[in-house]
Amino acid sequence: MEVRDLTTIDDFRVVVAMEREVWGFEPGEDAVPVALLAVTVKRGGILIGAFDGDRMVGFVYSLAAMREAAPTQWSHMLAVVESHRGGGTGRLLKLEQRQRALDRGLDLIEWTFDPLQAVNAHLNFRKLGIVVEEYEENIYGETSSRLHGRMPTDRMVAQWWIRRPHVERRIGTTGPLVRTSEIAEAPVVNPTRELGRWRVCDHFDLSHTERRLFVEVPLGFTEMIADDAARAGAWRLATREIFQHYFNRGYRAVDFFLNAPAGRGAYLLALKD
Repeated sequence: MEVRDLTTIDDFRVVVAMEREVWGFEPGEDAVPVALLAVTVKRGGILIGAFDGDRMVGFVYSLAAMREAAPTQWSHMLAVVESHRGGGTGRLLKLEQRQRALDRGLDLIEWTFDPLQAVNAHLNFRKLGIVVEEYEENIYGETSSRLHGRMPTDRMVAQWWIRRPHVERRIGTTGPLVRTSEIAEAPVVNPTRELGRWRVCDHFDLSHTERRLFVEVPLGFTEMIADDAARAGAWRLATREIFQHYFNRGYRAVDFFLNAPAGRGAYLLALKD
């Protein structure tokens, strides 16, 4: 797999075509256009493509940004075509993006992701080492993407502190990470169960005060939207209330555990020191 910076108008046109392929945006809707890619790359943005031979199979795109008066990067898009997913292309692109940011003297890259997309959460926490303490409700409004299914675009805000030892450990780890007994014994805020094709959450508890908590989410949320929109909507509203409540009480998300055979994942929340 070859990676390189994307800097030409032809590069940008391929990126726009891939945006529409991956997200299913309608023509003229939601995709970042060529002109905006050109301007933001010229003034501090990072746009990197991954190539299998002559074919671009993925890209990562971030804009120059500020957080509390410090320069950062805001990573707006990470895309990999379906034929190359699950093979590490997304992680490779993020690591290349990190290196570009390090070369510019930056400490932080931020982005949003859907908290109900468990595979993305696994990449972000376990393989990259992000933390999350912000939950944004319907941040992009209703989009034309077939992946979003007219669902509210609630998102977590990932903070990737690219110089910190925790991040160095995560990106350097190749084997599975082991839960400590303290983490393994953390209570589950919203125990789930199987019901037909999808997992359901019958109730959740907002009264926990333990230092560490688990919040469960289902696998296959995109497919759930298409198959059972009502259940997907119930998951959106329940997890919105849970995350907003505990973040407001001083918790943040620090890890994610994926249990593919059981069809679920779990965020680890921890009280901030």
